[in-house]
Amino acid sequence: MADTPAARPRILTAPDGTSFRDLNGNGVMEPYEDPRLPAAERARDLLMRMTLEEKAGLLFQTMITINPDGSLVEPGPGAPGDDPMHASTSAMVTGKLMNHFNLLGAAAPRRMAEWNNRLQDLAAATRLGIPVTLSTDPRNGFVDNPAASAQTEGFSLWPEPPGLAAVGDEELVREHADIVRQEYRAVGIRLALHPTADLATEPRWPRVLGTFGSDAEVAGRMVAAYVRGLQGESLGTDSVSAMTKHFPGAGPQLNGEDAHFPYGREQVYPGDNFDYHLIPFEAAFAAGTSQVMPYYAMPVGTPYDEVGFGFNKGVVTGLLREKYGFDGIVCTDWGLVTDTQIFGAPFPARAWGVEDLDRLARVELILEAGADQLGGEAAPELVVELVRSGRVAVERVDRSVLRLLKEKFVLGLFDDPYADPDAAARICGNPRFTAAGLAAQSRSVTVLKDRPEGADRPLLPLAPGVRIYTEGVDRAVAAEYATVVDAPGEADVALLRIAAPYDKDRTTGFESFFRAGRLDFTEEELRPVLDVAAAVPTVVDVFLDRAAVLPEIADRAGALVANFGASDRALLDVLFGRAVAEGRLPFELPRSMEDVVAGHEDVPNDSGDPLFPYGHGLRLG
Repeated sequence: MADTPAARPRILTAPDGTSFRDLNGNGVMEPYEDPRLPAAERARDLLMRMTLEEKAGLLFQTMITINPDGSLVEPGPGAPGDDPMHASTSAMVTGKLMNHFNLLGAAAPRRMAEWNNRLQDLAAATRLGIPVTLSTDPRNGFVDNPAASAQTEGFSLWPEPPGLAAVGDEELVREHADIVRQEYRAVGIRLALHPTADLATEPRWPRVLGTFGSDAEVAGRMVAAYVRGLQGESLGTDSVSAMTKHFPGAGPQLNGEDAHFPYGREQVYPGDNFDYHLIPFEAAFAAGTSQVMPYYAMPVGTPYDEVGFGFNKGVVTGLLREKYGFDGIVCTDWGLVTDTQIFGAPFPARAWGVEDLDRLARVELILEAGADQLGGEAAPELVVELVRSGRVAVERVDRSVLRLLKEKFVLGLFDDPYADPDAAARICGNPRFTAAGLAAQSRSVTVLKDRPEGADRPLLPLAPGVRIYTEGVDRAVAAEYATVVDAPGEADVALLRIAAPYDKDRTTGFESFFRAGRLDFTEEELRPVLDVAAAVPTVVDVFLDRAAVLPEIADRAGALVANFGASDRALLDVLFGRAVAEGRLPFELPRSMEDVVAGHEDVPNDSGDPLFPYGHGLRLG
């Protein structure tokens, strides 16, 4: 439905000629409205003017959705009241007094900018006019997962993080993050819920695709470059703030299960390798990351309490705040407090280790642990109750409020939170950004094998105009490179694009977005690939969202390549010699599932005798 924008604050001029936004509408330039003052001073002034309810609203960041036409989401009568995916925008902004939101969904860049402006107008109508900080999961990759990423039409398209690690070029990562920064800012997004500093030490973990691979030193260099690309050398009005996650490293999940779900709540260190997972975060701290997100999981067999990291004072205060001296914003992962529903199915709070506590006690424990903000929650009334009952001191709330306000001031949101729709349409996905993303996709392609069994020469690069049979490839795109035929028997070469396997029978509903379980192909999955490979020299391209086990394919394929997010055009440019594949494996590919099971969740590349080791990658020709 259409929304009616609120009036924007007046731009007034102080007696000395300074222009300011009259956020509280009193016609006087208060210190927090004064653009000349330091951010910390403005934050302290505003804190003194806030009610407890306004402070509590600041401590929550939840999901918000957008209508395709750029209007605010306001469900009509009869809409479910407990669906966080379609909550009323005005109820959260003017009712709950919240002003941090994680954008789900998308629209055309112009519409996203218009939506941001409507949202900022709505926030400006509150008593103090505190602007909204908009955040997002990654939007420039190939995978769309409501819990981890949101592929966005109109934005430039890049390889996923393991692909950037496969190239290993810090300047490429910085350029990528800088382009992400420009596209986010163009539509009003000022906080990135990334980069991910986790390590892919457990190959079955469904979130490997968000990492920069299994090597801590390489991941650290990539993470630092990403942070600098988003924020610059220091946070400022041109920056997008980086929330590095998931402290202290989310990779070593028991049996590779994911901590979104009760069966994946345990994080283990059988290789006694806890400190190894801190290395990428140390690089993020050195690069100045403004925010940090702890993970869902609970550590098992460590000196820390066996409760989820967001509730864990030893980790958040002892390790992050005190040992590393981190004084930025700490925001929990999403949904630690409230049971809810996703896609119509129950979805319990990720309150691992404290499932027996009620919602009030969970919030109390999160604040006691040292977090500033609760992600994926919209319950400021709980903080109000904790303070008024004496269970939490208002001074504790004030510490977090100051951090959150200061960042809004540093980003310049109080002085100009608006986006330019014309600029958004011009900047997002522009030809230069699109070309840079396509080139990075080609560079990240990783050639694992390039010589058919018994052949005296490599299969690649392919000759222009060759007769080619394809599966999983757009025929129109392939026809720009070769003569496309309808059957393997008519072809000189075949190209098959496939994905790494997973347990399809164990993932339903929300779980279906998490490709979990086995890494090896079934006979039914192998048969069509091997049949084509037996009929004609075959190039097999595998999308590695995790470390596939593929010895049969490697043995029969004439050439085997891996991608971490590459379009048909980016791949074909490599296969036909128009672009150079630079990728080297950012994690090893095990030889068998038995080797995977025998490995340690916290130790990188320890399958024993991998089919392709970490760092493997050939050059064509």
